[in-house]
Amino acid sequence: MELAEFTSEALMEIRVRPVEPSEEARYQEQMARHHYLGALAKIGETVWYVAIWREQWVAQLSLSAAALKCGVRDRWIGWDFRSQYGRLNLIANNSRFLILPGWQRPNIGSWVLSLTERRAGSNWRTRFGHPLLLLETFVDPQRFHGGVYRAANWMEPGLTQGYRRIREGYSAQSDGPKRVFVRPLCRDARAQLTRPDRDRLQLTGAPKSMLNAEQMRQLPQCFKTIPDPRRRQGRRHRLPVVLGIAAGAILCGMRGYKAISNWGSKPANGLTAGGRMDGMSFPANM
Repeated sequence: MELAEFTSEALMEIRVRPVEPSEEARYQEQMARHHYLGALAKIGETVWYVAIWREQWVAQLSLSAAALKCGVRDRWIGWDFRSQYGRLNLIANNSRFLILPGWQRPNIGSWVLSLTERRAGSNWRTRFGHPLLLLETFVDPQRFHGGVYRAANWMEPGLTQGYRRIREGYSAQSDGPKRVFVRPLCRDARAQLTRPDRDRLQLTGAPKSMLNAEQMRQLPQCFKTIPDPRRRQGRRHRLPVVLGIAAGAILCGMRGYKAISNWGSKPANGLTAGGRMDGMSFPANM
């Protein structure tokens, strides 16, 4: 069948499924070649999908870890600064969506999104052992207007502030707000995301907590009480200083040793000549 003759009956033949391990190289190669943002490595809980029509690849999608911070999304859900922690894995981000060349036809994009939504919840339970309640995505208004998401009944709660996540944390300057779209995967998604009962959400482990100002001020003294397990040979910095820098970096969104090191090495972000760190101060004799 010629694509120009692609009918609604043919549209119903499209199927969406997770990419097999043997297909991942093909998936990444086509994403790198045809998507304007290029390929994206698997980040946290990630599932790659492919849409197929009669053995032909039609589209590729990636659902991956939700954005760590998104004010407009959090306000739409009803999260405060505490309640989102430990619940972000109940949201997945549609980090890539590619209609492959030659398949840009009416209704294909929204139909593929709808098919993916139907599969995502069961895939998350099977692979990661917990429910998936909400999908999110960000659309660059300078390139797209988000029509495919609207056609698939996604909602647009607003715009981001324009800062993007980078290896060292977040960009210093806004590079343009993005449209935020969300798609609940159940009727009471917002109620469940704000539910105080973690067991009902199948969340494991103790809930994460935020530090208040007084607890932040007590951190340096707390670090001074921790025995240093390191050998004396090769010590370059006192343990409380190392722990203080690591804590400050993590509270600012850094993840991994390299990101913490880069954060601590910049005077604007780490310790200054006055002995202060963002959000806390350290005694001179620490």
